[in-house]
Amino acid sequence: MKSKTTQIMPVIWIVIFTILFLVIVGRFLYIQVSGEVSGVSIQELADEKRTNNYNIPASRGTIYDRKGMALAQEHVVYRLYAVIDESHTANYVKDVDKTAQKLAPILEMEESEVAERLNKGISNEKFQVEFGSNARELNQEQKEEIEALELPGINFIEEPIRFYPNGMFASHTIGLTDKQDDKIVGINGVEGFVNDLLTGKDGSISYQRDQFNMKLLDPKEVINEPDNGDDVYLTVDQKIQTLMEDALSEVQEEYEPDRMSAVVMDAKTGEILALSNRPSYNPNNIGEVDNWYNDVIATPFEPGSTMKIFTLASAIEEGVWNPEEQYKSGKYKAEDNVQTIGDHNGRQGWGTISYLEGIQRSSNVAAAKLAYEKIGPDKFLEYLQAFDFDKKTGIDLPGEVSGRILYNWVSEKVTTAFGQGTTTTPIQMMKAATAIANDGKMLKPYIIDRTLDHDTQEVLAENQPEVVGEPISEETARETLKVLESVITSENGTGHEIYNLNDYTVAGKTGTANFVDTETGKYKIGRESYTFSFMGMAPADDPELIMYVSVKEPTLDSTESGSAPVSFVFKNVMENSLRYLNIEPDKEAKEPIEVVEIPEWEGKQTDSYVNKLKDLGIAPIVIGDGEQIKKVNLQPGTKITSRQTVFVATDNMKMPDLTGWSFRDVLSFRDFLDLDLEWTGNGYVKKQSIEKGSSFNEKDYLMVELEEPDVPEEQEATSDESDDEENEEEQ
Repeated sequence: MKSKTTQIMPVIWIVIFTILFLVIVGRFLYIQVSGEVSGVSIQELADEKRTNNYNIPASRGTIYDRKGMALAQEHVVYRLYAVIDESHTANYVKDVDKTAQKLAPILEMEESEVAERLNKGISNEKFQVEFGSNARELNQEQKEEIEALELPGINFIEEPIRFYPNGMFASHTIGLTDKQDDKIVGINGVEGFVNDLLTGKDGSISYQRDQFNMKLLDPKEVINEPDNGDDVYLTVDQKIQTLMEDALSEVQEEYEPDRMSAVVMDAKTGEILALSNRPSYNPNNIGEVDNWYNDVIATPFEPGSTMKIFTLASAIEEGVWNPEEQYKSGKYKAEDNVQTIGDHNGRQGWGTISYLEGIQRSSNVAAAKLAYEKIGPDKFLEYLQAFDFDKKTGIDLPGEVSGRILYNWVSEKVTTAFGQGTTTTPIQMMKAATAIANDGKMLKPYIIDRTLDHDTQEVLAENQPEVVGEPISEETARETLKVLESVITSENGTGHEIYNLNDYTVAGKTGTANFVDTETGKYKIGRESYTFSFMGMAPADDPELIMYVSVKEPTLDSTESGSAPVSFVFKNVMENSLRYLNIEPDKEAKEPIEVVEIPEWEGKQTDSYVNKLKDLGIAPIVIGDGEQIKKVNLQPGTKITSRQTVFVATDNMKMPDLTGWSFRDVLSFRDFLDLDLEWTGNGYVKKQSIEKGSSFNEKDYLMVELEEPDVPEEQEATSDESDDEENEEEQ
């Protein structure tokens, strides 16, 4: 029995091992033939393990002004890190104390803080450490300064950020971006509105490597080029916008208003040439922001007497306007059970006057009687709707909010005629005003001019002027302009003298509107408790530009009217913008201005050329002390006046003293020599990074520090406005 068992068991084990062997061999054969294990391709897995894959980030598109000046662009900055693990590389931090001592002043950190981060990383056996926000977004100058120290283990990573070359410049319009999952994403303004266009599609690169991370001889490299974001050109003009920013900054410094808004539009196309608000912010250094809203499009308010422009136009179009017809000013009661409204001079009025004089004096009674008695409330509502005061303008910016026509009760139908109760936004006012300035044709406002492919510069889309309504006829528009011009030229006009331009006639209307105190829920009272505004068009007979300015609650001297800060902005921006656009003056200048031509400068000696310019009445800014002229910022034959700045660069350029230069002159200097300019502050140059007299080249980096001029404690009264200036409008 035992012998039989002994004979069988080896046979059984042989059979078992044979089966196992066949199974294993069969498995190997299957794997070899199929190339798969558990449904996974061995070849693909091997390729994946020995293949490096890298992302090639796409560049975000650039936002330009109408003439190609970059307003928002991708900018390379650097993040600093320190390698501290000596077992992985020979290039590591060898002396913690020395490294901390050298880095601390550049990073604006304490030595102890830098050393603590290094030592903590070493004790925790980290491969590398970073140094927080102070070591991020370093510029090229800081990077080069650190590299010059030649500190072992100190390295940099390139990172893209969104950079705004002009700082606090149309910031509400251009918008902001945010980093989300290492991607730059637009969150408001144009950045947010066309984020999909500006955002590109990342590319990739892959290749096979050996165990030492070196490319194989046949790496099977695959490159997918990134699809960069599209470039966007705005209708904004950098020079007109700069004029506006400078004027608003000066008013903000002197009058400390609660809010300000201003916008300039091309009357013939609807293009926004400049738009700004205060408070504002510098998108490169946000800090504490008091106002995120683009008030021009997103903050409806009661406009006050600027609404009388459209009451007047409606009356003319309806055929009920008789400028010589007389009415009793002072007070008006539309119905027995309706509250009495009054004129802004304490309801005293000016006796029995003509409707023309009533509009010139900004009489609430004149506007109310025109709307309620002459036009009729139902018909007047149709005109308000024809001017699109009940809808958004459709401007290509995010966050637009429409005002509201308040028109339920008789009192509301009366007060709407002079801009109380009913609300609107400045951009709605501008849109409606295009019908006055453009022969009755109302234009849609827009701020994006065209979109281009970043790489090929092919035009992908382009906006064109769009007529969106004709609320009045050409004859009505021209008659309205004549009446509005008399608001400025007539001695009775509330805009007399204070809104006059030197070289151009103006058609416009002042406004002084109440606003509701958020704490009490009632209209705020007080001499300064108004939103002062002005809507102006120039030249008056055929306007090229329309401008709206509003200033809320300015701090006024006892001798100043609320129109003082408004007129400062309007006159500075409108006059200079018309000149800059080479629009022919339509009235004689008070003082003749001599026009001269820039003489030929190529191949000329510096001294003789400069003397020739001086003989022509031009005081050029000479850059350097070279004997030969290298370049001039104006071409020979260009006609200029003595007011214009002429830069003359010699063949040995040296930095001029920029102290006291205006921001506009600094920008012109930058454009002339293509400098890499950065700045801080506002106003006029206080400090410069390249010292006066130092040699420099085109495209060099220049940093300037700007400072607002000191404002004397006692300001001389600048207003020569008449006592009839509207200082109050009653609900």
